Amino acid sequence: MAGRASPRVHRRDIVAPRNAGVVWTTVVHTAWPRPFPHGVRVTSAARAAILVGALGLTALSLTACGAAPTKDAAGADGKNLATATSAADAGGMDALVAAAKKEGTLNAIAIPRDWANYGAIIDGFTAKYGIKVNVENPDGSSQDEINAVKSRKGQDRAPDVLDLGASFAQAAGEQGLTAPYKVAAFAGIPETQRDPEGRWFNDYGGYVSIGCDAKRVKVCPQTFADLLKPEYKGQVALNGNPTKSGSAFGGVYAAALANGGSFDDIKPGIDFFGKLKKNGNYNPVESTPATVEKGETPISIDWDYLNAGYAEQFASKGVDWKVAVPTDGVYAQFYSQAVNKDAPHPAAARLWQEYLYSAEGQNLWLKGYARPVLMPAMEADGTLDKTAAAALPKVTGTPKFPTEQQTSKAKETLSQGWAAAVSG
Repeated sequence: MAGRASPRVHRRDIVAPRNAGVVWTTVVHTAWPRPFPHGVRVTSAARAAILVGALGLTALSLTACGAAPTKDAAGADGKNLATATSAADAGGMDALVAAAKKEGTLNAIAIPRDWANYGAIIDGFTAKYGIKVNVENPDGSSQDEINAVKSRKGQDRAPDVLDLGASFAQAAGEQGLTAPYKVAAFAGIPETQRDPEGRWFNDYGGYVSIGCDAKRVKVCPQTFADLLKPEYKGQVALNGNPTKSGSAFGGVYAAALANGGSFDDIKPGIDFFGKLKKNGNYNPVESTPATVEKGETPISIDWDYLNAGYAEQFASKGVDWKVAVPTDGVYAQFYSQAVNKDAPHPAAARLWQEYLYSAEGQNLWLKGYARPVLMPAMEADGTLDKTAAAALPKVTGTPKFPTEQQTSKAKETLSQGWAAAVSG
């Protein structure tokens, strides 16, 4: 499908979902899992993979900066945009758009253009509203975003909007760092995937998948069990170190689920990669677009929207990249959006959220192979891009999601046992 963003490695954070025991029933083929009765579909846990901890990630270097310029924070009808909790509260959508255009700028952070089609989303927002989007530290983590919010309070360089791992989003809301705001489509977001006051809400997500260079691998693996076969010697890689990389962490968790483990016990996943190392199948090279293109990581465990992007990106370069979501270890993750409570451009920040959760914005995630949170609602009302949906990797199985406590324990177990399992 033309026009999709080419993905790259973005080791944003370690992930960790909440609300144990909630299962989302997946639909075979293209659709993101449909909701249970009463709207329970994926726990915001499922946003899975709620990112857990900075885990040694370098804090964002923050330089001193002047205070945010004095500006009129009120719309044309006198509404206070900095405290508006909806477009209606801002005086209506037209008033919000006018105020955002007057501000003229949106400060974003940690959103690479080639991650889940963010480039097209940024360009679409600017083309529609004439608002410049400044993106700082595109490869930053959720902790970097939180650091920036805290350190730049009152400065014009502070981020207006945040794209966070769900645990970070929840924590930021509880700390009073994010503003309550309900987009027009708020009711369409499952209750388990949004803060009741709108201090954060899930947006897009994907599954752990197995990518494979079909020109270098005779028969591509479809499951974690397949990866142990001797024909895959030296070929199985992760997207980063699982003690630091969210996708790699998800890969180990998924492997645990596929090998008798659970969200209370990630050790079978660590042991699985230990077996891959012992039999020579594990490839310590961290997969990136460059290693995929060069054939250095012919089999890569990564998010499905990144692996699917590789398939499109490198097809013209002779790489036949296949993608499979393993049925024996199904694991997924969402990311969340939020507005900085002290956003220097409060109207633009709120308009950005409206754009992301419009049919246009949600379909742009879909064109980047990510599964938008409003996908079931859009299927129902006919606004879903069916062509883009049909291009998603096929999914079967029933994923479940751990609590933050379970993931915290898994993180600790992983940090203690990973190096020993794959070293030597």
